[in-house]
Amino acid sequence: MPNACLKRFDIKKSIFLLLLFCIFFTESPAHAKEIFRVEVPFEVGASVITIDMNGTSHPIGTVNKLPTTTRWPSYTASAWGKPGDVCASAVNAIHMLVSVEKEKGRTISLIPQETIAPAAGAGASVVVSTKAGNGVFGAWAPPSGSKVYVRKPSLNESPLGPKNLPQKGDTLVIRVEEKDLPYYVEIENRPGGRVISWHRDKVTMIARVIKPVGGVGRFEGTLFQRESALRANHPGVIDLSTCAVGLTGGFQIMPWDHALSSKEMQNAWNATQWMILGPMDGKSMMGGTYPLFSEGLVPGPFEGEVLWDMWATYGRKSLVLARSGGGNWRYLPLASGKSDNALKEVTHLRIYYPITKEPQKAKAN
Repeated sequence: MPNACLKRFDIKKSIFLLLLFCIFFTESPAHAKEIFRVEVPFEVGASVITIDMNGTSHPIGTVNKLPTTTRWPSYTASAWGKPGDVCASAVNAIHMLVSVEKEKGRTISLIPQETIAPAAGAGASVVVSTKAGNGVFGAWAPPSGSKVYVRKPSLNESPLGPKNLPQKGDTLVIRVEEKDLPYYVEIENRPGGRVISWHRDKVTMIARVIKPVGGVGRFEGTLFQRESALRANHPGVIDLSTCAVGLTGGFQIMPWDHALSSKEMQNAWNATQWMILGPMDGKSMMGGTYPLFSEGLVPGPFEGEVLWDMWATYGRKSLVLARSGGGNWRYLPLASGKSDNALKEVTHLRIYYPITKEPQKAKAN
């Protein structure tokens, strides 16, 4: 079978599995339900584990190094998260917001042994043995907005905060809960283009495109993510990969307030590698808002990674598709390095969201 046919088949298979999985889900309950949690002991050599909704424990690495400090000021968009929450989910780092001080975020991070994430800051991270793009940086990645707690040896558990930082012997706990997420968000890649959120029972226009994307760039973390998948999501960015693992190439989608107010992002107005979105009312802040910049998107399982069953694994697969004109939906154009025109023919983007609900059990007759 030709490669083009294989690619089309793979896309159709991925979409079919995602949509089929959605059929078995009910609406979110009044109180959010935990679907899994990540537990990171503050002890060098200890096992990092996840515990799924069935109560089964899964080892995903060991603690190689503990932080000696926090990072302040952290990256600009961290301040748009909520203290005590995850404020970035990526293939090469998980950042957690401790506090906001003088309008700047204070963070601690989880990073893989094989890479250094510049946003983490020196000495402000738990270094784990897991490879980038795997484990807590892949299949078990918590979305931005997930709650973070510190568990004491006494088993008392309380939210992460400036007066409640984990100490040696404590356990850092990240709880991932059910969310009422859209199936996907569709974006018209043109000035004024619609950004539409598709749910089971409603279709909502949630933003407008101020500046479309046309090119790709050497975004560092894409080295660890496959083509047409999410590299990172935080209150100020959606970072997508357009290349194979081992290469760098991708583009970013950001809220207008990040592009307007952050000194480090002023070049985004002139470079083709950034898409800038604005709010429907033309005045609201978008940074840190659901569903684009909080609560939903994750890097997803790496090749060969599995969760507690097939549905969970495929349900959390990261998937981004593109369309040119009236053509079929396909993977993003394969492009690495810096190219100002690699995406110039793309007219639409579609970002699929991970499934976060437990399948509805069949009723007995």
